[in-house]
Amino acid sequence: MLCLSFPFSNYAQSEKKHIKDGNEAYKKSDYTTAEKEYNKALGKNKDSYKGSFNLGDAYYKQGKYEEAANQFQLLTHHATSKDTLAKAFHNLGNSLLKSKKYQESVDAYKNALKNNPNDADTRYNLAYAQQYLKQQQEQQKKEEEKKEKEKKEEKKDKKEKEKEEKEKEKKEKEEKEKNDKPEEQKNKISKEDAQRLLDALQNDEKNLQDKMKKIKAKGTKAEIEKDW
Repeated sequence: MLCLSFPFSNYAQSEKKHIKDGNEAYKKSDYTTAEKEYNKALGKNKDSYKGSFNLGDAYYKQGKYEEAANQFQLLTHHATSKDTLAKAFHNLGNSLLKSKKYQESVDAYKNALKNNPNDADTRYNLAYAQQYLKQQQEQQKKEEEKKEKEKKEEKKDKKEKEKEEKEKEKKEKEEKEKNDKPEEQKNKISKEDAQRLLDALQNDEKNLQDKMKKIKAKGTKAEIEKDW
């Protein structure tokens, strides 16, 4: 459970009524009214440290942690003593912790302890914030490792897909080239087949000539029909 430093009860005469009314509303847990009264006090004296501090507390109690943090951050530059500075940093740490800004919260509590080393509430809240910071860092590490693993797997899948695409393109190209060959190229015979065909034709021609010579030698006319 976080411990807030309680609002100031002392106030200058100029903003006396509004700070008093704000404090009474704050004690009744009417933080909206308290906020309005503290703002009225600041309207009377914009440099009122007490009015500004109490306004920060009213913001915090309403769950307006960002506004509260901004308010206490400003007060750390205008503190009038180590005690008031320690309180400002303490409540700044609380506001940042509620906003899950754990590292900033830890830093604020450490600054509070520098100005008031004996504050048990600040020391307790610091340990609380450090625990959450550790959990946050571990979670971030797991998420980063998960993203890195997913990135590597995605890169591997991409390479495999590219390889498959290239093989597919190569196969399609070879198939296309095969189908696009001219008809005469498809029917073209090899050099060896052409030589065998030529030799066969020459043999047939020689056989025909031999037959003609035999016929002439016998003196007989005959009709010779080529068999090729």
